[in-house]
Amino acid sequence: MDIPIELTTDLEAFAARWQEPRLCKWLEALPEQLSQSMSEKRYGDLKRWRESMNSLPDLSASKVNLNSAYVGATGDITNAARNDLEQALRGLHPWRKGPFSLFGVDIETEWRSDFKWERLVDAISPLQGRRVLDVGCGSGYHCWRMRGAGAEEVVGIDPTPLFVLQFKAIQKYLIEPAVHVLPLTLEQLPPKLQAFDTVFSMGVLYHRRSPIDHLTDLRNTLAPGGELVLETLVVEGDEQTVFVPPARYARMGNVWFLPSPDALKLWLSKVGFQDIQLVDVSQTSPKEQRSTDWMTFHSLENFLDPEDPNKTIEGHPAPRRAILTAQLPLV
Repeated sequence: MDIPIELTTDLEAFAARWQEPRLCKWLEALPEQLSQSMSEKRYGDLKRWRESMNSLPDLSASKVNLNSAYVGATGDITNAARNDLEQALRGLHPWRKGPFSLFGVDIETEWRSDFKWERLVDAISPLQGRRVLDVGCGSGYHCWRMRGAGAEEVVGIDPTPLFVLQFKAIQKYLIEPAVHVLPLTLEQLPPKLQAFDTVFSMGVLYHRRSPIDHLTDLRNTLAPGGELVLETLVVEGDEQTVFVPPARYARMGNVWFLPSPDALKLWLSKVGFQDIQLVDVSQTSPKEQRSTDWMTFHSLENFLDPEDPNKTIEGHPAPRRAILTAQLPLV
């Protein structure tokens, strides 16, 4: 089978590190999964994105930064090389999650993902020495922040090939062999994998037609005693409050269930989590989600009522996001 060239180093790294029986079982299935995940027949723009990847200049970083708002690398570079670098990176438009900075080229992504990281980092269990899974990771911004916080290994999964290639573009210069982004969905992981110490699901739950199934799948990836970090859209209300948008929500057609934080706690408890903590509830602002030169399509300000920023364009409550942590029992 043909493994996408950009993913062969991931398989080699996993084969060298993954000794536990559960991970060995997943490793057996991975080549087939990856061979089907990035087909140019299925994704018409993939050839163009790969051409942008191939045009990235060869540069050596003098410093790699995983612990500041702008994840990235610095080093000596000529003006011509910087121009080549920026042109190649812009060929991977649109950039959703970040921001990044490479050799003086600042990638101003749609999301200031560092805002979310700052809201949660002090509330979660320390990542030092942990194996971490980031579900729906996009271009991998938070994966690098997790590694910077001490995670031993970080595996991000996201089915969108563009985001995988954006990660690979940054990885070309950061060269962090313990950080990976794979073009997979949560449902493609082996059932009852039970291999990760911490699992993040951020900005995914409301896109799932069955949120309870999603929470169950997340639980099944965790090792006993592991921690789930969950971030999702919520509404105000009690533990019985769940808003189902009748059509679109903030111009998104794939938003299914928006629970209250208390309802979300109830869901987590129902699927077997304990010690459930509400870390933060914040209304998303246009400073955190915005259009930029690196993501030129419409963004949050276009999705809100121009007369009332506390409502979506459809008249629903404006996006509010909650972060919760939950523990899986040891037995």
